[in-house]
Amino acid sequence: MDWNTIFFVIWPYISLTILVVVTIYRSIVRPFTISSQSSQLLENKRLYWGSISFHYGIVLVLLGHLVALVIPRSVVLWNSVPLRLYLLEITGLGLGLWALAGLLILIFRRATVRRVQVVTTPMDVVVLVALLVSVVSGVLVATLYRFGSTWFTGIFSPYLLSLATFSPRVELVAPLPWLIKVHVINNFVLAAIFPFSRLVHIFTYPIGYLIRPWQIVLWNRKIRTQRSQ
Repeated sequence: MDWNTIFFVIWPYISLTILVVVTIYRSIVRPFTISSQSSQLLENKRLYWGSISFHYGIVLVLLGHLVALVIPRSVVLWNSVPLRLYLLEITGLGLGLWALAGLLILIFRRATVRRVQVVTTPMDVVVLVALLVSVVSGVLVATLYRFGSTWFTGIFSPYLLSLATFSPRVELVAPLPWLIKVHVINNFVLAAIFPFSRLVHIFTYPIGYLIRPWQIVLWNRKIRTQRSQ
């Protein structure tokens, strides 16, 4: 057994199993732990610009990956015209940089706003680091190994399909440069830690909120009294 087998055969199944099992467990046994635990009330301005940039950028990038995975032939046909290929590559890189800018704002906010620091958990830090590795490595891959929208359809689409059919073709990813491997491995790390973080609400919303019991939220506030002079 070599490292490629460990990281691209065994580890993907472990991470995806953790993702599914823990998410289902939290949804059924601990439904009230599923929350975004928003810190918007603690600081809003930086959160707005960071969250908008990161979420829109990363969602559009993931949608592009999904299209290449589900209907790879459409991407190949699109890229058959050089101008469209360049347009797609530049757009993807731009979206990646947009997501990176938003993520850096969110990290800076966590590190500098005292009230946000107080409610930051170790898992929040782990998730932010994993996201940073994923986005930075993705931007570097798009910059150093161009035309990824084309070679993705010939390498990762069949590789991920082979995982889904329980016949993993590790030979497809074994020859890849280490930077691309880091990007892939880290994404499986993200899949494994997501259900233990506040981000698990992404996978359960809105279904979980429709079937769980009512939750009553009380706002407690200390009222300061002033002595009359």
